[in-house]
Amino acid sequence: MAEITLPVRQLRAFAEVGYQVAGGSGAHGAHGAMTALREIVPLDAYEFVAFDPATGRHHSVVSDGHPRIDGDAAEEYAGLQAYRTAMATRAPVAMPEPGTERYFRRHLAPYGWRAGLTAPLFLAGGRYTGLLHLATRDAFPELTAALVGAVSPMLAHVTDLSRCVIDPVGLPAGFRAVAFDRLGVRRGVPGLETSGELWDDPAIAAYARAFIDSRELNRHGLWLDGHGRWHEMRLLRAGVGFQGGLQGAVVAERTCALPYELTGREVDVLTRVAAGDSNPQIAAALVLSVRTVTTHLEHIFAKLGCDSRTRLSTKALAEGLCRLDV
Repeated sequence: MAEITLPVRQLRAFAEVGYQVAGGSGAHGAHGAMTALREIVPLDAYEFVAFDPATGRHHSVVSDGHPRIDGDAAEEYAGLQAYRTAMATRAPVAMPEPGTERYFRRHLAPYGWRAGLTAPLFLAGGRYTGLLHLATRDAFPELTAALVGAVSPMLAHVTDLSRCVIDPVGLPAGFRAVAFDRLGVRRGVPGLETSGELWDDPAIAAYARAFIDSRELNRHGLWLDGHGRWHEMRLLRAGVGFQGGLQGAVVAERTCALPYELTGREVDVLTRVAAGDSNPQIAAALVLSVRTVTTHLEHIFAKLGCDSRTRLSTKALAEGLCRLDV
């Protein structure tokens, strides 16, 4: 087995980078990690550039040492051969080098930087999250690229825009999910399979936005998709985007059979009862006769083992037996 020997100072710096990324929040965690990295890598400025999988674009999220970051710099770099080389090799690329001279003259040289280094950021599982740009007034030491490459999987969490801060209770097994912000931008939820049904249904984004604007912390119920399949659905408040900085929601679902052998029409009646409607109001809303509503209620009381509308409503809301109005 091959052996790797590192000075204690480098090992301590690597550990501190990981600690700062894991324990910090937003820019604070990023700056803490880079303070630790500066112990072993001499650099004068840095910039974290995040890749947003929801839009397919790059943009700056954290920087230090730069007098100014040009708004189009991130997307301009992504169009260079140096970016394609970094993505192919997953290794830091130095600047200036052939193909980067114009970019270097425009974005680095005016501020006194003599050398630049750009590391692609991939999580340990292989997912790309963005870039780390480093700049210095002097040349970088020979081992800089190797050291930065070694810590890049930890630093990749800084630019992970798909990270969601979910209710600590989490979700039961088997749920698939999509995260939404108030603008309707969709993101996958790390650790959960993405729900194609939620992703493709435009009504879900509007429903998530209404939930975000409500005062509810969570919501649980039944959803009938466009193909006539029932799903158990849960909504949780979540921070999405850079370090969970945007108000958002995680919408999760799993296909299910209707509980208690309820029928779809009985679910509709139960939902109206839980909303406080009387039998005539339910009949008018569902275009049924009052007698038919009464018959459905008799079946619902028997199936759920309840003897009053109050107990029926409490059970329906607690167990998520109501149909969600998506």
